[in-house]
Amino acid sequence: MSFSVKTIVIADDDEDLRLLVEVTLENPAYNILTAVDGAQALEAVMQHQPDLLIIDWMMPGLNGCEVVTQLRQSTHMATLPVVMLTARDGQEAEAQTASLALAGYLVKPFSPLELIQKVREVLAT
Repeated sequence: MSFSVKTIVIADDDEDLRLLVEVTLENPAYNILTAVDGAQALEAVMQHQPDLLIIDWMMPGLNGCEVVTQLRQSTHMATLPVVMLTARDGQEAEAQTASLALAGYLVKPFSPLELIQKVREVLAT
């Protein structure tokens, strides 16, 4: 049985959180790339055309919402699944991200199991 390796870009300006997500998802089935800000995230997505983007909402420069908005305007990456990481909770976050067509979002702090489950769910579709 063979499987294809899925590429995931993780973008977060918090080094500890970025490393936590990277280590949590460490798996031979995933090729993980990281970005420290929105500009690097856009560059990585356009260059590597990943299967999933996991991005923090609040970052200096381009924030996560701005990155996703730009991706949705791109013909090549308009349908890229995106999971947003956010400290915002509940209806406010849902309302503000509704137009971005996200695959989901995780409210910080989230459990590693929650992250793994969400990534598997998104990549299985």
